[in-house]
Amino acid sequence: MEIKKIVVASGNAGKIKEIKSIFSSYEIASMKDLGFCEEVEETGVTFKENAYIKAKAVALALNLPTLSDDSGLCVDALDGAPGVFSARFSGKGDKGNRELLLKKLEGDENRSAYFESCVCLYLPDGTAIFGEGKTFGKIMHEESGTNGFGYDCIFYSNDLQKGFGEASDQEKNAVSHRYRALCDLRNKL
Repeated sequence: MEIKKIVVASGNAGKIKEIKSIFSSYEIASMKDLGFCEEVEETGVTFKENAYIKAKAVALALNLPTLSDDSGLCVDALDGAPGVFSARFSGKGDKGNRELLLKKLEGDENRSAYFESCVCLYLPDGTAIFGEGKTFGKIMHEESGTNGFGYDCIFYSNDLQKGFGEASDQEKNAVSHRYRALCDLRNKL
């Protein structure tokens, strides 16, 4: 089956923009553009399970190949938290999530962390193809920069030697966990 059009199972504008720029050789449409506005409950305990659940639900509803990503920030000093709960860590949005994370790390010298992404491309025939990626760094002591979204402005990238919030989209996309997961997936197609 030749894939030309891929639906992105996300309402996150930052994530969709990132996927479009990385998967530029495909026609990309968000699920909302195609009329899928239901909330798919992510009940998995891993990034892979959540990516699969969402991709399958949207692909079956729209009968189109669907790409879903589940990703998050894993902090060593917090035993991998917030992990799969990254987007809903504080229950108060991106800013609340960053504030809670910084508070939990107050006085902790171990600020090592990584972003992890698992992407799933689910085809209407039931085939599921996965890609995985990580990018390593540490949690800064305060916000820096205004680029990106989520935890970007408190994540210092080992690859870039600066915060994701200070990096251009092009710089971040070249080393991001999602870029690496999408490249892994693309290599399997």
